[in-house]
Amino acid sequence: SSGTGTAEMEPDGLILLGKEDDIKKSQRITAKVNGREVVVFYHKGKFHAMDSRCYRKIFVHMISMLQQLSISYDIDGQACIVCPWHKYVITLETGEGLYEGINPLEPSPTPKWQSKGVKQRIHKVIIVNGNVYASPPDLSVSFDSDYFAEKYKKGGDLAI
Repeated sequence: SSGTGTAEMEPDGLILLGKEDDIKKSQRITAKVNGREVVVFYHKGKFHAMDSRCYRKIFVHMISMLQQLSISYDIDGQACIVCPWHKYVITLETGEGLYEGINPLEPSPTPKWQSKGVKQRIHKVIIVNGNVYASPPDLSVSFDSDYFAEKYKKGGDLAI
């Protein structure tokens, strides 16, 4: 299940996403961080937050696809979400897009997970006194997901 958070700016610049216990129960919520839709996952004792709009243009017609995903599995020790339609793999910790590829020059090519680079913006999560906060994004560095996060920033309510 999932919930929707109402993020509020705290005096020190952190953005309140919700109560720690509530997010642990629901396993994920959506909230807005500086106007951007963000999905917050709780997985194996850790909180992860990333832009809810996928870095791929094809997802734009879908309402916040990422919050509908489950954390499917770990790849090389990294928790990942997988798009049910296109099978894109994104790590929760770094926002890297992963793909399984082979080197055809190897005598016995074996598929190995490789990085496409960081594609999805990750938001730093901080827990203080039972509340979950995010730091505002550092927009001096851009990621593929930024285009759609900004494009749909003012596009209505959070998706459930």
